[in-house]
Amino acid sequence: MAYDEGLADRLRAALSGMPEVEERRMFGGLAFLVDGSMVAAAGSEGRLLARCLPSRTEELLRRPGATRATMGTRTMSAGWITVDAAQVADVEALAPWVREGLAVVGR
Repeated sequence: MAYDEGLADRLRAALSGMPEVEERRMFGGLAFLVDGSMVAAAGSEGRLLARCLPSRTEELLRRPGATRATMGTRTMSAGWITVDAAQVADVEALAPWVREGLAVVGR
């Protein structure tokens, strides 16, 4: 499965200036890691796989376009959210999700 290059570029922009950013193919997309831990991933069709603190999951699921992440037929545990492409269409819209992921890694 291919990841969305535009979303990957927006993730790069959102994380620019952050030390220790690594890109790695995983979860069927391109994951962005900070200090070795995943912050977010660019998926297919512009969807974002976002990390968040498990305690924030239910609140964040109330945002437009946010659903509990799935891998195949398995629903992922709290702390993993899929965000529709329309909700991360530019760097400004993507930024709050990146901040959630950075909070998971203590940044």
